[in-house]
Amino acid sequence: MKKLPAILGAALFALLPLSACGGNKDGLKTVRINEVTHSIFYAPMYLADSLGYFKDEGIKISLTNGGGADNVMAAVLSGGADIGFCGPEAALYVALGGMQDVPTVFGQLTQRDGSFLVSRKDEAATFKWEDLKGKEILAGRQGGVPAMTFEYVLREHGFTDEEINLNFDVSFNNMTAAFLEGTAEYCTMFEPVASDVQASGKGYIVASVGEAGGVVPYTSFIAKRSWIDKNEKTVKGFLRAMLKAVEFAQTNDAATVADFLTDQFADTAKASLTTSVASYQKIDAWATDMVMTEESFNRLQDIIESAGELPKRAEIGLFVDNSYVKEVYASLKK
Repeated sequence: MKKLPAILGAALFALLPLSACGGNKDGLKTVRINEVTHSIFYAPMYLADSLGYFKDEGIKISLTNGGGADNVMAAVLSGGADIGFCGPEAALYVALGGMQDVPTVFGQLTQRDGSFLVSRKDEAATFKWEDLKGKEILAGRQGGVPAMTFEYVLREHGFTDEEINLNFDVSFNNMTAAFLEGTAEYCTMFEPVASDVQASGKGYIVASVGEAGGVVPYTSFIAKRSWIDKNEKTVKGFLRAMLKAVEFAQTNDAATVADFLTDQFADTAKASLTTSVASYQKIDAWATDMVMTEESFNRLQDIIESAGELPKRAEIGLFVDNSYVKEVYASLKK
């Protein structure tokens, strides 16, 4: 396993908060979530907070930004976070490594790649994927779902290894800055960053990677099996809040949704927030029932295998437990 030592090594050096998941004077239970990045792509999680859905379940979330799936998984393994919010591949790598207290996916929020391809040239009207042959592209960390999905899309469009030129040398959090400073001809960006860059005239959105990549389990909620077993009531309350927020994000217009995201993105203009929400609504970014299906899991394995990062294929039950979200979703639909 190439990925497992890196994740475990990062876990050893993770900075642990002084307090774990626990109660507050207001009677709410704090749940520490380490998210892979901060993006409108994850709007339902922020909506669950701003709309009071978490509070209704007796939960108060504490968010930290991991800046990459490896770091998120390290926080979960070290005890620095109760829940990791990142691509399920990070948990898969650990599960395949034979760990006993397996990091377990208990809910899937996003079902498509959330990144948009940004070009230095205003070519949205004429862009074709074949235009990327031989071009340098900042696409994320090697072995991460964003980079692997992007590589998979290129292969689906007939690219050979020699024609793919992905730059993996820049860390996830620094990709946009590197692009703006002159690195590469294209860069993948999440919203609202992509729209902000376009609004500044320093780049142009030319394609949705999610549209091109199809349905895939992209970002999931992951916790140690032991934490889930000890906190079943909290897990169900968390999922209930999230499912309500997903429905809100899917059934309201983009401007209405954006109104409840301003606190989380104070430096982003309302117009940019609205555009970002609309972009994700358009590609059907969020999983309605938050269940990871076997079909989509196998597609994820196809993507990882195509990138040469999967030592062996696994059964979905190795690290995915859909039972809680199925129970909660069924109860909400009664």
